[in-house]
Amino acid sequence: MSTIPGDQAAHAHSFDSSRVDRWDEQEKAASAIDATRDLADVPAVEVIASTCVHLMSAAAVKLGLGEEDGAEDLIDLDEARKVINALAGLVTGAAPEISDSHARPIRDGLRSLQLRFREISSIPDVPGQGPGEKFTGPVI
Repeated sequence: MSTIPGDQAAHAHSFDSSRVDRWDEQEKAASAIDATRDLADVPAVEVIASTCVHLMSAAAVKLGLGEEDGAEDLIDLDEARKVINALAGLVTGAAPEISDSHARPIRDGLRSLQLRFREISSIPDVPGQGPGEKFTGPVI
């Protein structure tokens, strides 16, 4: 049996709803703070390298190099060109900051993607005009 009169009981339940909403907001804010702290603990070289790996993976899929059956059906040279250009710009711009030991394997992967692009393109680009080549120089 409740000791709270009817109107006050209804008011208490509506108040509880707003309290739950506030708790949810506080939990979301705490999660955002934790994510920011997690990012603060990650060295810049790892953030850059991870981004490069994501771009390389995306380019590989756009070049039909995915592991799934029918990966060649996913070839999209226009999209691959964009991702390769972004990767080339990032690795070229970041290389002095991340050291050669980190940049070299990324450059090797980039070169492989550029060569694959040339291999499957039905209309070959002029040397120096292929994807990313304005940053890396001609890849032939």
